[in-house]
Order: sequence, then structure tokens, then C-alpha cells
Amino acid sequence: MLTITQALHDQIVAHARKDHPDEACGVVAGPAGTDRPERFVPMLNAARSPTFYEFDSTDLLKLYRDLDDRDEEPVVIYHSHTATEAYPSRTDISYANEPGAHYVLVSTADTDSTAPFQFRSFRIVEGEVTEEEVRVVQAY
Repeated sequence: MLTITQALHDQIVAHARKDHPDEACGVVAGPAGTDRPERFVPMLNAARSPTFYEFDSTDLLKLYRDLDDRDEEPVVIYHSHTATEAYPSRTDISYANEPGAHYVLVSTADTDSTAPFQFRSFRIVEGEVTEEEVRVVQAY
């Protein structure tokens, strides 16, 4: 189960809304070994595409150096789907290389600015996708 604060949930959704019609992407970092998302790190979709996301390689290198310096790890890796449901695509599954991370997908398809977005979390390990419950809390 992914437990995430309302504030982080809202930041992810706001990023997805802001970058629409392109896919948004980013990470929520947390203290290593805690499985607790704490620090929102929006990333640039280097692909600038409505159907694909790609972290900029320079930004990704900086992110991992920063995570190491802070003794953090990527607890949540998120991106949006702009025209499909919030479920990992074959490409998403093939690129999932953090077995301990929660992969969050937000769908901005067929919604207006006031409609709720699909916000779903998955574990992706060795190509196996397992959906998990998302619990949104005010604080930890």
C-alpha cells in the first residue's frame, strides 16, 4: 500500500494538470529504507510528448547524486497518461527499474479542470505489475 500525504498527492496532480497535453513526470523522494514519500521532485519530460515520458539524462544524474547526498531514495516515481487510463503501458513496464518504488500514474484523459483525476499506484518488479491501494493522509 502507498501512503502519501494530501499535499504530495495534490502536487503530483497539479503537475500532471500543468503539463497536459504532454505527459508529466517526477519523483517523490524519501529517507532510505522508510518507504515514506516526503520530498516532491518534479522533472522535465525530455520527450515533450503526450504519449511518452523520458527523464532528461543530466537531470536524472543530478537527482541520483542529490538522493545519495541526502541518504534518500525514490519512493514514488510518477507520470501522467494524457489519453489513456492510469495503468502502466508496455513501455512503462519495460523502463521500470526501481523494484522498491511505487509507480504512480495519473490520467488526465477526458477530464476538465474541475474533474477528479485517476490516481493509481503500482509495484512493477521484473515485468510483473501489481496494483496497490493508495491511502491519502493529512500527515504522517
